[in-house]
Amino acid sequence: MAARVLRLALALLATSTFVPTVFGDTGHKAFMDINHALQRTKKDAKIASHLLSLTDTAVNSSAEKFRFLNDNTKKYQVTSLPLVNHDVGEMYSGNIPIDMKNTSRTLFFVFQPTLGPEVDEITIWLNGGPGCSSLQGFFQENGRFIFMPGTYQPIVNEYSYVNLTNVLWVEQPVGTGFSTGEITATSEADVGRDFADFFLNFQKIFGIKKFKIYFTGESYAGMYIPHITNEFLDRNDTDHFDISGALIIDPCIGDCDYAQVTIPTVPYIHKNNDQFFGLNQTFLAELVALDEKCGFADYRKKYLVYPPSGLQPPTPQDYLKGGECQIWSNTIDQILSVNPCASPYQIVSQCPFNSDIMGDPYPDNQVYFDRADVKKALHAPDMFWTQCADHNVFAGDGNDNSLPPIQKVLPRLIEHTNRVVVTNGDYDFRILNDGVLLSIQNMTWNGKMGFQSKPSEPVVITLPDLQWTSWLTNNGEYRPLFFEDPQGTMGIQHYERGLLWVQAFQAGHEQPQYQPRMSYRQLQYVLGRIDKL
Repeated sequence: MAARVLRLALALLATSTFVPTVFGDTGHKAFMDINHALQRTKKDAKIASHLLSLTDTAVNSSAEKFRFLNDNTKKYQVTSLPLVNHDVGEMYSGNIPIDMKNTSRTLFFVFQPTLGPEVDEITIWLNGGPGCSSLQGFFQENGRFIFMPGTYQPIVNEYSYVNLTNVLWVEQPVGTGFSTGEITATSEADVGRDFADFFLNFQKIFGIKKFKIYFTGESYAGMYIPHITNEFLDRNDTDHFDISGALIIDPCIGDCDYAQVTIPTVPYIHKNNDQFFGLNQTFLAELVALDEKCGFADYRKKYLVYPPSGLQPPTPQDYLKGGECQIWSNTIDQILSVNPCASPYQIVSQCPFNSDIMGDPYPDNQVYFDRADVKKALHAPDMFWTQCADHNVFAGDGNDNSLPPIQKVLPRLIEHTNRVVVTNGDYDFRILNDGVLLSIQNMTWNGKMGFQSKPSEPVVITLPDLQWTSWLTNNGEYRPLFFEDPQGTMGIQHYERGLLWVQAFQAGHEQPQYQPRMSYRQLQYVLGRIDKL
């Protein structure tokens, strides 16, 4: 019964999240068509939300047949999680060796099959760092249950990627989270080989073959994903490595420090200072002077143009030595002096800090994934877990000296799939919108360099608020006139030659956490469920 109710709810969601764009006809009929579509969206989403609420404690009950449960996967099955007061459904986790002949080097995973109709595809999620755990994505961004900072227990995530597809979260490279063994990777090429070997073993254990493979991830996953997919493509094995698209969120894809962060710092501060930062005029004047002196203003004027003016120069050696031109770091210091609880990952952060079970809990609260009962439930090794490794995850000097993805591997991914989204949040001061666009304008793919025209098309999110509508309904506070409305214009999009750029309004670094409807919509596009945001 629960499965039938859930399938009906998800079917309604699938049809209610797309309002067609009307081209050419701008008169009364076009207006009425859109209005009627919005009304259907509201009605269907309300019904779907109600149906989903009925399944909160009954989804994928133990009496139902699980698609991926077999003799080889039984030892990975997860039947419950501490503090999660819902049936976890079909779920697996544990460590799988990179090389079956050397079981000391493993990667830790969590796998949740889709709650919707069966699909022969896997969407892989990676967090960044390097060395930060993908369990953050699993438990605070896009998993079926989310345990948000400042809350006392996990809740059902109405915008989980699991509603759409089979999702695999992986802690990698070796040295990250519960992954075990000697750290040997010295480059992204090594990371790609290790991941491909692990993923092949995962598929053999779970009886998976001829599935489409999609990648999603954020931050330093902008380095991981293009290099891993490059290894997948090199293997020329569509039975196991059929790369079909990628969603790359707030990513490092170019010169992550210089072009993506430092060069766009001053205009970002000017745009957001009055509302969020509160820096004094004396410091702002010093910033502007350094912006001119260090050549950043001229750099933006010359290279942040459409179409691009040419290949951008490498990072100057003088900049790498440090000094006054490191204006992003100096600006962060000033911001923290004004607001000690500020965060570059979400610029609206204010005091007090929220307790965060992933890594910064208040006293008497333990880090969730370092609890003994959680480790037992997830079949995790009995070892200290931390959200981001306190050691290097690259061998040798500890640095990742791989080439930026825009030089080769990201163009290859775009050209192979023609279904890649690169997106960045307005409230992210760790990776800046203009910095990502500078990187795109320095990349050549499908025969041309960069975007030929400036991004300007709005992203209108028509999906109503399912997350809090459900919560308020369950608590007798349902307010239909407010929560049934579409979210509205929440970003800017631009598509050229297989690459879709999305600027997400009011989103921090962890975009699925801060703007889940926008993130959900982007995944729908990558998976081919819709053809336009």
